[in-house]
Amino acid sequence: MRISLGPVLYFWPRNEVLDFYQQVRDWPVDRVYLGETVCSKRRELRADDWLEIGAALIDAGKEVLLSSLTLIEARSEAGALKRLCDRGLQIEANDYSAVSVAEEKGLAFVGGSSLNLYNRPAIDVLKRAGMFAWVPPLEMPARQLQALLSADLGIETEVFAFGRMPLAWSARCFAARAQNRPKDDCGFVCKAYPDGLAMKTQEGEDFLVINGIQTQSHHCVNLIRHLPIMNRMGVNTVRLSPQSRDMNKIVHRWAEAIAGSAPMQLEREWLIAPPADGYWMEEPGMLESVTA
Repeated sequence: MRISLGPVLYFWPRNEVLDFYQQVRDWPVDRVYLGETVCSKRRELRADDWLEIGAALIDAGKEVLLSSLTLIEARSEAGALKRLCDRGLQIEANDYSAVSVAEEKGLAFVGGSSLNLYNRPAIDVLKRAGMFAWVPPLEMPARQLQALLSADLGIETEVFAFGRMPLAWSARCFAARAQNRPKDDCGFVCKAYPDGLAMKTQEGEDFLVINGIQTQSHHCVNLIRHLPIMNRMGVNTVRLSPQSRDMNKIVHRWAEAIAGSAPMQLEREWLIAPPADGYWMEEPGMLESVTA
């Protein structure tokens, strides 16, 4: 089983991003996704910067893909998508606009979880368009995924196995709204929250996280103890979503757990929020199941 590192979902300063990927070169990950998937206004790194990072990672033996925006609203964003697909690297399609452009250009792609592929006919349609791997929807339970994988899909399956879950995207920027700023003059307030802006219910319970126009789960998905069942059902790759600290320790523990040289658990102090595997176990997503 391989490990992939998902795109950085948050707006980190340029130097922090560059330093992060300098470290990634030496991490035991096989596939790395690069680029901005949340907000087109986040431009501290340009396309050439991402390509330079990608070239260094390829030299380090990593497979590199460029990730598309998840919500494409403007012509400028559609144009940026087409230019992204002309860069000579495979892409992760997170919007059906990206699927269309990739098919038009004959470009192989990974189907991101936001494409909401729940059944074999939908997967087959995108396979014909050039999809060589797919990420199941984050709320898909193990039982449903196992049923799909019981017959060979003919493509790779990559499970989102660690990190805060991206749940929804909006034309409005809730991070700007929280600071009483309009979206067009947001001041890039999301940069102040390297792991998103945590929200609570009226009862004071941790609930969701705001990341620009994206809404995330407050809890961190952690499926490391489900590695045996994922291996048996034929999952090819587990995706780890970056957080602002202790990612080196988390990646190495996953690699060691896959190799059988370390326990299948993460230390609680490494996590930015409580762990959860509820969706995987057909329970509310924010719960951590007692039994695997």
